[in-house]
Amino acid sequence: MYDLYGEFPQLASLRYLNHAAVAPWPQRAVLAVNRFAEQNARIGARDYPDWLQVEQRLRQRLQRLLNAPTSADIALVKNTSEALSFVAFGLDWRAGDQVVISTEEFPSNRIVWEALERFGVEVVQVDLQQGDAEQSLLDACSPRVRLLAISAVQYASGLRLDLQRLGQGCQRRGVLLCIDAIQQLGALPLDVQACQCAFAMADGHKWLLGPEGLGVFYCRSDLRERLKLHEYGWHMLEHAGDYQRTDWQPARSARRFECGSPNMLGAMALEASLSLLEEVGMSDVAKDLHERVQWLLDGLDKIPGVRLHSPREPERRAGILTFSLDGWDNARLFERLKAEQVICAQRGGGIRFSPHFYTQERVIDETLQLLSQLATG
Repeated sequence: MYDLYGEFPQLASLRYLNHAAVAPWPQRAVLAVNRFAEQNARIGARDYPDWLQVEQRLRQRLQRLLNAPTSADIALVKNTSEALSFVAFGLDWRAGDQVVISTEEFPSNRIVWEALERFGVEVVQVDLQQGDAEQSLLDACSPRVRLLAISAVQYASGLRLDLQRLGQGCQRRGVLLCIDAIQQLGALPLDVQACQCAFAMADGHKWLLGPEGLGVFYCRSDLRERLKLHEYGWHMLEHAGDYQRTDWQPARSARRFECGSPNMLGAMALEASLSLLEEVGMSDVAKDLHERVQWLLDGLDKIPGVRLHSPREPERRAGILTFSLDGWDNARLFERLKAEQVICAQRGGGIRFSPHFYTQERVIDETLQLLSQLATG
């Protein structure tokens, strides 16, 4: 059984509200990396087969987290941007094709599609703040649209979209759905089968509580061979490890997107972090996170001069609240909060708070008290 506060002893002196950026590791991830480093120092790669078992457990945990049909649908990638690039430059585009995105996307989910301009692909941007966000996105899916690329949760406003509704709408229109899941995976449950998406990707260093440099790419099995490969190496082969073999073919599994040696150090950390999320259970993670976000929202509403830039409806939120404070420039307020050990971010025309399921009561209370003092002082 996990000791929740024992998992995050390094946060005793911080008010950490920045999981939408880079999250702290739980203690079990720290210990896993320490063990791995010590083993490397003592015996090198003598027990490499044991390392591969950890990597396989990581794939299985990610499969369960996404509810992918099998672990063969899971590729371990460097980051979300790499996975998005696999999709963008893997599909067989024709001049005149269109991709639909929103006007609120993080640059990773905009630039990669704009880079297709040289192939004659047009990017259609949809304003999510004008009425029904899902319907606006689906209405933009004309017969020329091949793919809808959308973040499950917008990084700045925290707006959460109804992925099942989008998936059903895309299915009816013959449009592929690509989900940037980085601001939802690990914060709320995500079911790639229920939302009928073609692709989903996320980094491990936010809500998954893992390191930078390792993420997940889900590719639906019937689409794997439709994505042209641009990276080749020993690890992505069907018969990887048979070094004398001269004939070759890409792996039938999603490992075909992993060209070279794995990030084993990152795998040790992320596998350990995901074990914590599994022990807690994603339904409880979501419930506890909702309570903390609501607590923050209720407190912000009592502070004079606070203007909220995030949705108020529970079904439209995940773990992000963005706000501004009258009389305070955002940059100055951010620096003041940082000086008081409130770890947050400047995003979306305001200050972004992003607690997680384990965030302590005193972190929220002390942060709200500080903001109240700044508002009235």
